[in-house]
Amino acid sequence: MAATLATLGQLALLARFVSELLVAEVPVFDLAPLALGMLGLLGVRSLALFAQERLGVAASLALRHRVRAELLDHLARLGPAGLASRHSASLASQLVEQVEALDGYVARYRPQRLLAIIQPLLVLAAVAWLDWLAALFLVLSAPLIPLFMALVGMGAERLNREQFEAVSRLSGHFIDRVRAVSTLQLFGRTREATDEVHAAADDYRRRSLRTLRVAFLSSAVLEFFASVAIAVVAIYVGFGLLGYIGYGPSPELTLYSGLLVLLLAPEFFQPLRVLSQHYHDRAAALGAADGLVALLDADVESLRGVSEKTDPAPTGELVRLEGACVDYPGRGRVLGPLDLTLVPGEVVAVTAPSGGGKSTLLQLLAGFLGPNEGRRRTAPGLTFAWMDQRPLLIQGSLADNLRLAAPEADDARLVAALQHAGLGELLARLPEGLATVVGERGAGLSGGQAQRLALARIFLSDAPLVLLDEPTASLDADTEARVIAALGELAEQGRCLVIATHHPALMALADRCLALETDTGASP
Repeated sequence: MAATLATLGQLALLARFVSELLVAEVPVFDLAPLALGMLGLLGVRSLALFAQERLGVAASLALRHRVRAELLDHLARLGPAGLASRHSASLASQLVEQVEALDGYVARYRPQRLLAIIQPLLVLAAVAWLDWLAALFLVLSAPLIPLFMALVGMGAERLNREQFEAVSRLSGHFIDRVRAVSTLQLFGRTREATDEVHAAADDYRRRSLRTLRVAFLSSAVLEFFASVAIAVVAIYVGFGLLGYIGYGPSPELTLYSGLLVLLLAPEFFQPLRVLSQHYHDRAAALGAADGLVALLDADVESLRGVSEKTDPAPTGELVRLEGACVDYPGRGRVLGPLDLTLVPGEVVAVTAPSGGGKSTLLQLLAGFLGPNEGRRRTAPGLTFAWMDQRPLLIQGSLADNLRLAAPEADDARLVAALQHAGLGELLARLPEGLATVVGERGAGLSGGQAQRLALARIFLSDAPLVLLDEPTASLDADTEARVIAALGELAEQGRCLVIATHHPALMALADRCLALETDTGASP
């Protein structure tokens, strides 16, 4: 608003300067105060626009930070069970690109939308005070511009939504091919895979260009109608000053009033011009918001169960299941009814045929799922450690991967954990020790070494409950023996181990075995 008022003042002083110089023939030096006033208002306008830009950027940063925090909290609530059907590349695209698409809407489009209403009204009031007939021409032309911008904008929003869907698919398509590059090379299908990625990227390019064409079209529509309206006002002022129009206030036009009307006419459309430049930001933000809202609308309660109880387990127990049942949409009951009590220091082996509910039971014990019937009661403040047959290893050093479980652990504690997991000899052979770099998903380590690195993280964790899903799968006999011995050490520390397995050695380690049967709907 300050910038708008400063602009109006500048134009009024400029029109007065020209009128005094040409009509009144005032010497240029006597008009110095008008020139200084214009320079002063130019400084005010520049500072106001700078402050508007800074505040818009700050608001955008705050919003994007809040949206990302809300999304990450929601993903944490969904947990592994709720995210199993979602591609990691698509989620990454939403967290990065779609959240970034909100920037222009908040920082530029939203403030400009208000200015596009207020600034033309101020200009219209000033023109109406000078010449109401010129103001009438502006009023008649004004509704055409928002109308055509809205028609173009609806198409831009749809195209942006399709564009974000395309880039999510492209991200997933590309990362799938990268992960499977060894298999593709083995079967000689790398050229076909490369062609598929090129085709997907070309489709995204075409969608992006369609979106840009619509954005340029909206600007062209506005410029056309604005130019026609300004030309009509210029013709009216010119013929009025020449005396060819005698209707209404035309005979009273002077060089000052006529010039000021001409100077104000472009300012009437200027906020709409700027708005059209940022209209693409609005379309991009709405297209991104659809995907973000759909993710936030994912039902967490359906995963947690309709009958989840929050009352704690009895003293001395870690977890108690009472008639717990888990149902999956489209599959019916996959587990239960099940009664189970877990106490510190015991080892429980869980066996079942494939699809019999072993992984579902572990997710239920971890709290990733809630019982659809029955009760799940846990000790207050219960934490757990998780290890499956494909442990998560990140790009980074051995120390980085270990500190995922214990961020504050010193090097001595990390070395002790590796020795407990049977990796002491490997660590001694590595020139860089704990600083040795490990690739994504454990690249550079054998399958057994990756398993034992994940096991070392469990040794670093103080969690009283340890959940393991086929921890010895795909290991050689020597590595398998080391892992089983390390699990025995965990049990001796007083932790409760729940192991989903078919392996006889792990079942021999257990204090009791729980066999899940599938002939009666996965009941125990």
